[in-house]
Amino acid sequence: MTFSLRDRLRQVPAPEPVLSRRREAELTARQRELLDELGRIFDKGFVDVTMAELAAQLNCSLRTLYGLAEGRNELVLMVVDRNLRKVGRVANRVVNDDMTALDAVKAYLGAATVAVQDITPEFADDMATIPEGSAMNADHSEYIIAVTRALLDAAVEQGEIAAVDTAAVARTIAGLGREFARPDVLPLLSSSPKDAADAMVDVVLRGLTS
Repeated sequence: MTFSLRDRLRQVPAPEPVLSRRREAELTARQRELLDELGRIFDKGFVDVTMAELAAQLNCSLRTLYGLAEGRNELVLMVVDRNLRKVGRVANRVVNDDMTALDAVKAYLGAATVAVQDITPEFADDMATIPEGSAMNADHSEYIIAVTRALLDAAVEQGEIAAVDTAAVARTIAGLGREFARPDVLPLLSSSPKDAADAMVDVVLRGLTS
């Protein structure tokens, strides 16, 4: 049976969300607004920020914040997970069945690396201190790797590239955004993690077709 590119994407299971679909649907407009605003606050670093300070910056009550999460770190996970899923939905939508499989890989990863486009050293440092955050990021990274492998498998099957270890290639190119956003790597780059990752993906894909 031949699967379309879109079918291949749908067959890859997404990671479990921090907010269940039911809870996400139950959020009020104000709660969604607060989560969006929290993302901008967390970009500046968050390990030294208390729930009371967050409430003051958001001009909301502590009760409102605790209605969203049990503590600051849970709020961080919620905000980051929502953002990663939003980027993921866009990345999935850029793939269509009229593309070649390699074009789909490039388009998908180009859209997925938006997640690390504006990451700050302060946020990267603080996120690395939360074990649950590292685990969540790893889950999302594994999903991107699995999608990339599925598209590379299609490229092999369709004769776009020679038979290669698609698992190895996928792990190499799909994990670049996360690798370049590491707090110890980010200061070494002369470009953003997204730009650096996109450039390296181009290099690898050109090598596969040479």
